[in-house]
Amino acid sequence: MTETLASPLVGVTSCLKARDEFHFHSVGEKYVDAVVAGAGAIPVLIPAIGGRLDPRQLIGRLDGLMVTGSPSNVDPSLYGGPPPREDNEADPARDATTLPLIRAALTDGVPLLCICRGLQELNVALGGTLHQHVHELPGRIDHRSDKTKSLKERYGLAHPVRLTTGGKLQAILDGVDRIEVNSLHGQGIDRLADRLTVEAMAEDGTIEAVSVRGARGFALGVQWHPEWQVLERPTSRQLFAAFGAAARARAMAREAARATMTV
Repeated sequence: MTETLASPLVGVTSCLKARDEFHFHSVGEKYVDAVVAGAGAIPVLIPAIGGRLDPRQLIGRLDGLMVTGSPSNVDPSLYGGPPPREDNEADPARDATTLPLIRAALTDGVPLLCICRGLQELNVALGGTLHQHVHELPGRIDHRSDKTKSLKERYGLAHPVRLTTGGKLQAILDGVDRIEVNSLHGQGIDRLADRLTVEAMAEDGTIEAVSVRGARGFALGVQWHPEWQVLERPTSRQLFAAFGAAARARAMAREAARATMTV
């Protein structure tokens, strides 16, 4: 990728993980690769440092924000949910980082793409709630992946989702009514936040994609993982290309504003 003055900078959220006696701010390479190859942008990894980060100051320096997936779950206390089970994987430092960043991105009109846990964080950040165990709900399928299988199998296409007619996601995907997606999540949206609109739904009623009503720019969340081998699936390419175009437009606008100020 050739860097130009308008090359967009996309923030990529990290998780805080412990190993031995150390903690690491980490993000899967697939997310970094998707920003570079799919969005044509420069990824900027954001550490999970919670209140030590000024979200508005950081967002003001970015052209896009991608909120990544993670094995961890949003703390139920943040949406008034019941206490999690003992085997729940939590990341309070990430919660304290991502939720304010999401709100700041929407306030400033920074292009926003939320993936898997990111979709759930978007819903919680705007006042919605989550199901902690979707597969235990009557009529729902098991959306979790089989961790005994290879990565290729786990990230393979798992089930169809139907797109909302006339929706923002459908427009990005050339007007198709239905697509096949992978599925690697245990939690999902329960009560949809007031500002969100459903963009796609699985046949069992699980919300699979949302947009932010009244957003000043690109603002979408998906429950599946389009970042996985992003260039190999047309729908993933289209989604990241649209996100990259929005980030590039913001980068150009910021550059034009700086040029005007220096004249």
